[in-house]
Amino acid sequence: MAGQVDCDLAIVGGGLAGGLIALALRRKRPDLDLRLIEAGPQIGGDHVWSFFERDVAKEDRWLAAPLVSYGWRGYEVAFPAHARSLPTSYYSIESERFDRVVRASLAPGQLIAQKALGVGTTAVVLATGDRIEAKGIIDARGPGDMSSLDLGWQKFVGRELLLSEPHEVTRPTIMDATVEQIDGYRFVYSLPFTATRMFVEDTYYSDTPTIDRDALVDRIQEYALGRGWVTEAVSREESGALPVAIGGDFDAFWRSGGVRVPKAGLRAGLFHPTTGYSLPDAVRLAARIAAAGDLSTPALYDLTYGMASGAWADRAFYRTLDAMLFRAAEPEERYRILERFYRLGPGLIGRFYAGRSSVMDKARILSGKPPVPVGRAIAAIRRQHA
Repeated sequence: MAGQVDCDLAIVGGGLAGGLIALALRRKRPDLDLRLIEAGPQIGGDHVWSFFERDVAKEDRWLAAPLVSYGWRGYEVAFPAHARSLPTSYYSIESERFDRVVRASLAPGQLIAQKALGVGTTAVVLATGDRIEAKGIIDARGPGDMSSLDLGWQKFVGRELLLSEPHEVTRPTIMDATVEQIDGYRFVYSLPFTATRMFVEDTYYSDTPTIDRDALVDRIQEYALGRGWVTEAVSREESGALPVAIGGDFDAFWRSGGVRVPKAGLRAGLFHPTTGYSLPDAVRLAARIAAAGDLSTPALYDLTYGMASGAWADRAFYRTLDAMLFRAAEPEERYRILERFYRLGPGLIGRFYAGRSSVMDKARILSGKPPVPVGRAIAAIRRQHA
């Protein structure tokens, strides 16, 4: 016979967003009786998340700091006509550390390793038939139905290479766009974890989320050999397609995930429209939830929808840039937009990635001769707002 568990809060989905909410609440509200529902073998799955120093506000660093696996004082970018070192610190979180920290924060019985079949405003039904009754529920089960949004994609395959000799690289390369341009804007991203461990990701700003895994693996190996890195083994591989928002009906997207159900992470539409990264928003939301007095479902709905819809409205500028990137530039010429962007000031670049571009930043990004035909840029913007 199916059983029932009663609790104060049920977080459905133990990925990045759900895990951060659970961790924040355990740190700030240890008296709260919560349940984190995750069917996978590891909280957070199998990923590497990275972020710039300015992506996380100073007042929220208490949440992100214990999760950091690696950090560097600066990073590199390279394009066919421009290369640059920037001084902004950069950090990476490995899912193994994320799992360990979140799991250690939970009290016995608070992690439920089951799949959720149904999520409502007062209860969660598990695949076993068991039922979790909760005063508050948050759905953090991943992206959900995004068909009402107009999207491009940042897709990738990443591999952690164990090298036969030290690589002598001291900083991450966030974008190496000197590689052949294929399937949209292509760049290689590399993180020097240790002297003989290098994480290499082959990334594309593409019109489709389809990934030819074997081709990308071959290109990663070709890139590594070109840098003189001889691979002895591969200790990790991940792949994914992050949404890049161009437009769409945000309210229809929210309704598709359940009426009046609070949401978090990609399911809430909380991601940077241009990079697809969700970590900065996930940290902000988790910190806000931990500071909230009322954690009932109606109050959590107002909080999560309010933050997500506010972010969508505030970030229209980034969606306009995405329209230019995907609709005005020829796929093999998209890199020119990023090459021009990376000639701007470090402060502006940092605020852009954090989703906090000022009015002056926006004017500076749009000023000067555009790297795409003006007529096509205007047509792309008009289509975005149609």
